[in-house]
Amino acid sequence: MKSYILLLFTICTFQLYSSAELDDSLTYVWPLPAKFSSGNNTLSVDPELSLVLGGKGGDSSIIKDGFDRYKKIIFKHSSKSYSVNKRLVFDIGILKIAVLSDNDELQLGVDESYLLLVEKRNGQSIIGEAYIEANTVYGALRGLETFSQLCAFDYETKAVQIYKAPWYILDKPRFAFRGLLLDTSRHYLPVGVIKQIIESMSYAKLNVLHWHIIDEESFPLEVPSYPNLWKGSYTKWERYTVEDAYEIVNFAKMRGINVMAEIDIPGHAESWGTGYPDLWPSPSCREPLDVAKNFTFDVISGIMTDLRKIFPFGLFHLGGDEVNTDCWNSTSHVKQWLLDHNMTTRDAYQYFVLRAQEIAISKGWTPVNWEETFNTFASNLNPRTIVHNWLGGGVCAKAVAKGFRCIFSNQGFWYLDHLDVPWYEVYKAEPLEGINDTSMQELVLGGEVCMWAERADTSVVQQTIWPRAAAAAERLWSNRETISSGNITLTALPRLHYFRCLLNRRGVQAAPVTNYYARQPPSGPGSCYEQ
Repeated sequence: MKSYILLLFTICTFQLYSSAELDDSLTYVWPLPAKFSSGNNTLSVDPELSLVLGGKGGDSSIIKDGFDRYKKIIFKHSSKSYSVNKRLVFDIGILKIAVLSDNDELQLGVDESYLLLVEKRNGQSIIGEAYIEANTVYGALRGLETFSQLCAFDYETKAVQIYKAPWYILDKPRFAFRGLLLDTSRHYLPVGVIKQIIESMSYAKLNVLHWHIIDEESFPLEVPSYPNLWKGSYTKWERYTVEDAYEIVNFAKMRGINVMAEIDIPGHAESWGTGYPDLWPSPSCREPLDVAKNFTFDVISGIMTDLRKIFPFGLFHLGGDEVNTDCWNSTSHVKQWLLDHNMTTRDAYQYFVLRAQEIAISKGWTPVNWEETFNTFASNLNPRTIVHNWLGGGVCAKAVAKGFRCIFSNQGFWYLDHLDVPWYEVYKAEPLEGINDTSMQELVLGGEVCMWAERADTSVVQQTIWPRAAAAAERLWSNRETISSGNITLTALPRLHYFRCLLNRRGVQAAPVTNYYARQPPSGPGSCYEQ
């Protein structure tokens, strides 16, 4: 029945947009800004667009590098044709960016708001300008992304133009945490690929890369304190050095993206024992990690000490999901330890999670755990814990009712490896569903889409992520009332088609929007704007 409905939806969509003409009543900025107005003018943009900086933070390299990146994107075509079709007068020749604060620390809740003005030069101005004002460099980066999406190359005039000017945009995100999980244990992803994904995240204004570095299949990360751990990698060529991790974190920061690292314990950790077999309870019981040995927690502490030097983000993910404790009971020394401490295996699971939380907190981190920890022993969790929902609906409502903060990743909608979840189900999934009290709504930090990699590697990862991740990105950034009203087939789908094509033009291998299975190629010839 589901497949029939999706097929009917796809056919109707094709009939509605088979002409591939854009609906001029829509605003083709993704995600949709909080407040904006536009006009009816078309402005030309100078290929030699210059940057003028102002404010306390205007001299930041983050802004300068960001401007250079976006200038290359905006003028990818027109820079080639400029010498052939040189114009003497352009409406926009300067982009002025004013950043009010010189603090460029990137943490959860950093101010990402911005003001963007684009209007035709008046008679008193020789050079027209666009203007971005933001409290932080990260707000300015979001403004640059929006400005770049307003700019379009006209193939007839061979110039970059801004349509529907003048533009007045006052924008800010709805949620502070707008994430994408990337799993590099099930399949190794080269550093360059991770950086491409981070770059594409910035186009949709996502701001947290949840790096699920390690799992039971492989341990690819270098840990100086315990150098044998990465013997658990698939091969010696599928590893990340400390320098690689620094490079990824710094690359992300330049795009306003935090990196939240995860070590998933005590389950999902079999690969740890390849380098240190004492971490396994026994050769036949390789996970969960050995709860009875202090050495286990010494290693966890050593890992966190090393990772704290690399990952400045204040949140650290400790996993805690899918822990099958049966073999603890069948391993003699662990069974004796349980008896000595008057614990059941369920008690020991709680003990392990809480002890790991204490270690993380001692390193200056706020612990994040998958929802099983909350579902199993909510009353004993550290009150600082952030509950990460994934199993189904209603969990965030229960978590915030008990005073915990929550991240929404309901697997029914936001697990990108579920290839049969269509774009509109991703788009409509609401992190605040069932939470009506304002004070409790504020405890929902946001959400993240999850790119689990059991069946995804470099060959398909981008087209599995995009464009469905963009549907969640708009849900997390834009006003709930604005994007939830009306027929999304008419209000959102044409804009998502447009954004998918924008990603393609920027070199991101985003798959067609309306495929029955995500990441499949088109079923036949056609326009990017209607597939």
